[in-house]
Amino acid sequence: MRSVPDAAQPTPRALRPHPSKLFVEVTTRCNLRCAMCVKESSGQGIPEGHMTRETFARLAPALPHLDALVLNGIGEPLLHPHLEHFVELARRDMPSAGWIGFQTNGQLLGPTRARALARAGVDRICLSADAVTPELFGALRGGGRHDAVERAAASLHDAARERGRPIVLGVEFVAMRDNLDQLPHVVRWAARRRFGFMIVTHMLPYAEETRGAAAFDPSTDRAREVFLAWSARAAAEGVDLRRYFDVFLKFRPTPADRRVVSLVKDLVADAAAQGISLSVDRLLRADEALRRRVSEAFAEADAIARAEGLELKLPAITPTRARRCEFVEDGAAFVSWDGGVHPCYFLWHRYSCHVGGLVKHVHPRSFGSVAREELLALWRGDASRGFREEVLRYEFPFCYDCSVGLCDYVQPGDAAADCHVGAVPCGACLWCTGVFRCLQ
Repeated sequence: MRSVPDAAQPTPRALRPHPSKLFVEVTTRCNLRCAMCVKESSGQGIPEGHMTRETFARLAPALPHLDALVLNGIGEPLLHPHLEHFVELARRDMPSAGWIGFQTNGQLLGPTRARALARAGVDRICLSADAVTPELFGALRGGGRHDAVERAAASLHDAARERGRPIVLGVEFVAMRDNLDQLPHVVRWAARRRFGFMIVTHMLPYAEETRGAAAFDPSTDRAREVFLAWSARAAAEGVDLRRYFDVFLKFRPTPADRRVVSLVKDLVADAAAQGISLSVDRLLRADEALRRRVSEAFAEADAIARAEGLELKLPAITPTRARRCEFVEDGAAFVSWDGGVHPCYFLWHRYSCHVGGLVKHVHPRSFGSVAREELLALWRGDASRGFREEVLRYEFPFCYDCSVGLCDYVQPGDAAADCHVGAVPCGACLWCTGVFRCLQ
């Protein structure tokens, strides 16, 4: 457990009187139908719209304090007709050391648009590329073309050279079962086309039909450590713990059956004594072959990146029990296209996600709207500051290691607190466990 630093310590970014980073969703519209996108999953509650010039202008008081402005959300930023205008306004008011950027699928980015963005003052652009094979790229990116990403990168390099100041280019790769073998190839492709960095993130399944596409298991590293230690102990006795579900309810168990049950009980007791919650069911059913594939793909990608001089940001293979919410700790505020102010990506929109055989229904958490109140006043308000203070304590549960999750405490409804008596709805959030990464 970590507590909020006292007054004798430097003020953490999360508790400063202004945000240090601002994530602004300029649009929820998109030109592609990507398989991994929340918008392409049925039953999600995400309306379409562009941020107005008036709404963006309301962000001005926060701009002089920003380290970074990320013009990203659910949609494709290049669809917004005033994107360059937003960049110009921000560049005028932000510190010279602060950067402005966004992530794009790159399909609409040719020489003319690249020059306009360069003139406006953009500093960093991250292009989505989940494969180098054209057929797989098109299938994953809903009709997108890999050669369009090639054109976008070349156009941005040319535009940066014309203006005399670089635009840092990155690639985002969404890791799924179907494209793991593509990761090393994308790393090599990116390095040889002068990309500066690459971000790899796991896929979060938003629909039941895509839950089998995810390439990670939600059990934490500490839960796995305990489980593997007891599995090794059992194996030394010639006992396979995976037999547990076949034998624990047998009417006449054999001595061997009773030993399986006894070892699992000891496993759970040992974890509890260490303060580690775990789901025996999830651990016993984990896909170890998939885990090895992920580990091998990540290791190969890392070796290529080091050899080629590319900065590679890989996600955790397994969620970490020692959590860190980069959004909150880095002092970020999130403004949706309609002006709503939110704490993070997880609580930005209304949607569902399917992880580890469980369904989480997410309701957005809003602290107000810049259409009615000033952004800095909302940031400093009791609701927003109190939320960030509670997150920094990290006293909320991790639901995917719980044998009874997802319970009513973490589903939308009347519950005012979770099972740890906390008010922040973060128990089922995976963003602070290292498996998801984004441009920030």
